[in-house]
Amino acid sequence: MLKHDNTSDTASLHFVNGRDMKQYFPKEAMSIMLGMGCFWGVEQKIWQQEGVWVTSVGYAGGNSSNPDYKAVCHGDTGHAEVVRVIYNPEIITTDQLLKLFWESHDPTQGMRQGNDIGDQYRSVIYCTDQLQLELAEASRDSFQNQLNQSGFGVITTEIKILNDFYLAEDYHQQYLAKNPDGYCGLKGTGVTCMI
Repeated sequence: MLKHDNTSDTASLHFVNGRDMKQYFPKEAMSIMLGMGCFWGVEQKIWQQEGVWVTSVGYAGGNSSNPDYKAVCHGDTGHAEVVRVIYNPEIITTDQLLKLFWESHDPTQGMRQGNDIGDQYRSVIYCTDQLQLELAEASRDSFQNQLNQSGFGVITTEIKILNDFYLAEDYHQQYLAKNPDGYCGLKGTGVTCMI
């Protein structure tokens, strides 16, 4: 079960599509958490995909419960900025989301994405079951081969099964819809992921 601490600071409904972000999801929906640096641009890219039911941004993969943005930015918690993706696998498959993930950022940069430096900006895939984990690991190995051919380094993406998720504060949710001229540092390598 995903944790929903910090929920009092976050609206229940998605600013763009009006769907519940906290608990009421379709029976067939699946969940995965993706981190590619600053979560603002990542969330926007993902919520635009057909088959994605709802997105929310938050913190995962750290060593403290109920973190807030200030603590995460100071590196006190070990959490990554992530987007929780609730999706219908009959419309958009896990593989399709993984392809989008690999092509949308540079997963070889360690604890950073571009000018955003710190462990909260690391590349992560947090799966909710063994099948997702196997698909994520296979896609990583395939994409590493393509990156090698293009002169890139080793993928540093953290991949594991993890269910703990802490919603970020309300002003971070769907940030680029609320602030159309806001910052987005999302940038891929230009390498195609052949899943």
